[in-house]
Amino acid sequence: MRWTVQPPFVRLRLRRGALRYATHGWPVTPGAYLHQGRFRCDRPGCPTTGCHPALADWQRSATDCRVQVGTWWREHPHAVLLATGHAFDVLDVPARLGLRTLCTLRLRGGAAAPGRGRLHGPVAVTPTGRWMFLVRPSDALRPELADSLDVVRHGIGSWIPAPPTLLAEGPVRWAVSPAQVQWQLPDSYAVQQVVNEAREATTSPRPRPRLPQPRTAPADATPADGAPAEPVPVAPLAGGGAFPTATGVPRQTSTLRRAL
Repeated sequence: MRWTVQPPFVRLRLRRGALRYATHGWPVTPGAYLHQGRFRCDRPGCPTTGCHPALADWQRSATDCRVQVGTWWREHPHAVLLATGHAFDVLDVPARLGLRTLCTLRLRGGAAAPGRGRLHGPVAVTPTGRWMFLVRPSDALRPELADSLDVVRHGIGSWIPAPPTLLAEGPVRWAVSPAQVQWQLPDSYAVQQVVNEAREATTSPRPRPRLPQPRTAPADATPADGAPAEPVPVAPLAGGGAFPTATGVPRQTSTLRRAL
């Protein structure tokens, strides 16, 4: 399903979301707004049709100033983009890793679990199946994940779309909202360790079950009572051959065979 029409209240909802992030010190920048299935930024000659920053100097203009943020959403329903590398970094993983990672984080970060604050953090999900784990900034990827093509770290110079941004495929949503974790961020290396474990679990080959082998009797096998096996009686054929019968009585052959 492609989203092409936005009601008037969408702009106000996006503006409230952007102001809420700015209130908590997360740098915000306006993104291109969705119009007839593609994103428009009103920059002359911009060839990008997907979600992207609406400002050419977005890295310098990203801010948590509520006045400036409110001004950006005064006319157009801009996508809400969060600049990474300042207040937080983002670990961007595919859905198969995201769900397994989140389940493990919840198990290890329960109320009575040690190091609970090191694992609990916001998690956003895009309609294209990417899971984004917000973590404390400045930590590089662990060596086990550095060469992985399906795990991306968003740091300085990057951005992510944040709820309630509406993409062409659907809305961006929170799997774990910042309010649920009181706007706290987990330790990046601790989350990366769980991501790596989930990645190894999904890529390691599963052992194939062993099928039972059929038992075959040896050629000289005898019945259980020790008596030798009786030969199967055969009936002669008109052409000189013979075929086995169950009772020893010759079977009726065809008229054509008897004629031969």
